Order: sequence, then structure tokens, then C-alpha cells
Amino acid sequence: MNKRELAELLKYSHPKQLYVVNWENILHLLHCPFKAIVKHDIGVLKKGELVAVDEVKVSTDIITVFIIQNQAYYFWHFEIVIDD
Repeated sequence: MNKRELAELLKYSHPKQLYVVNWENILHLLHCPFKAIVKHDIGVLKKGELVAVDEVKVSTDIITVFIIQNQAYYFWHFEIVIDD
């Protein structure tokens, strides 16, 4: 994906919002900060820790990145907590 294509894609995203689909196929719009649980030790974060995701970004490889405590982490390190 070139820079122009990436810019086109990113104009539809927002760093303070994330759409997720839960196990029951219900679409949720989360607003930052939202809660997530750390799946395993990564950086200064410990497994099982509840953290607040301050922003959602996308890498140049189109991978979702969570900004937590001013540090960037790939989304797969976390389980998102959805409060119904």
C-alpha cells in the first residue's frame, strides 16, 4: 500500500474511536479511553492488568495499534472490555 492509498484509508478513521463486533455479532462503538486487559507481559504492562487505551492508530502495514501510557502496542496483546 502506498502513502496515497494509506491516506485515503485513514481519512475514515478517528484516533479516539474504535468499532468492534462482540461474540453475539453486535457492533459497538468504543470511545477512548476504553478498557482492555493485557494478555501477556509486554513492555511495562503485566498479564491480567486492566489498562486504558488512550488512542487507536494504524501502522503503515495497516495493523491496529493501541496507545497506552504514551506507548504504542499492537492490538493483539489485549482483550477489549466492553461494558454493556
